[in-house]
Amino acid sequence: MGFGKMNSFIDIITTVPVKDPEGFVGGGDTVLASIRAYKEDKHGNERWANMAAFSEASSLFRFRKPPGLDITTDNVIACADGRYNILSVEDVRGRGMYIEVLAKKVDAGG
Repeated sequence: MGFGKMNSFIDIITTVPVKDPEGFVGGGDTVLASIRAYKEDKHGNERWANMAAFSEASSLFRFRKPPGLDITTDNVIACADGRYNILSVEDVRGRGMYIEVLAKKVDAGG
């Protein structure tokens, strides 16, 4: 996968509870990494038909694995199109170089 196809900029975010000065706990976002990624939205080709187990996934992201960072389903991806909840994480070909993520777009209502 060359840089030519990785034309989307994404942030990998973790949401950790943050306590404000008055003692109330709210959600806080911490950016773990800002990287380039290949993004493919769901459409009706054979590849997406074969991923029936992830029928609620709306996008696929593929990117180089950031050193020292483990991507999990607890993380969130943010890009120019909006925020995406991670449904599955897979190491492409088991080499530890690229990560493939299936994600579902978060609606504006939450």
